[in-house]
Amino acid sequence: MLLKQETLRGIESGSISLAFRRWRRPTVKTGGSLLTPIGQLAIESVEVVDLEDITQTDAMAAGFPDVESLRSQLQRQPEGLVYRIGLSLAGPDPRIALRGAIPGGAEMAEIVERLGRLDRRATSGPWTRRTLELLLERPGERAADLAPNLDMERDAFKVNVRKLKGLGLTESLAVGYRLSPRGIAVLGELQR
Repeated sequence: MLLKQETLRGIESGSISLAFRRWRRPTVKTGGSLLTPIGQLAIESVEVVDLEDITQTDAMAAGFPDVESLRSQLQRQPEGLVYRIGLSLAGPDPRIALRGAIPGGAEMAEIVERLGRLDRRATSGPWTRRTLELLLERPGERAADLAPNLDMERDAFKVNVRKLKGLGLTESLAVGYRLSPRGIAVLGELQR
């Protein structure tokens, strides 16, 4: 579920606590979480609602000036059910704390094994070490410029970097990526 920067700022300030989406099936579930640039969001509720049952209060809680504006936006996509999603800021992105945590012993072995599983599942062959090495050599470069070095399409490269980011090994920059201190330590282990 993608949220606009304006919506994220509203969630962060507490002025926005709802989102509305028209989906064939929901992409989030009650009790789940969502990682965003402002931190981790808690998905407090996900429920189907009739368009006519959306109130002015709902619209304002979703960051709209009035219910008509919200309904108009939802009507732009004619297919699917309308969902009301309750959201709140749950805390910082847990990957941020991971970035500086240098793993040792069993934790390092577990990360190396996870990277091995990612490599074994890849239809294009091993990619994790090569990607870490490339990001160490060329931090801050665009994904479109880096991907060809690994014989990958840009979007596939970005998906793979997000997998590494989930382990706290990389971090996104305004343009491109770089290895975190954790990523540098893990790469050192892989290069032994």
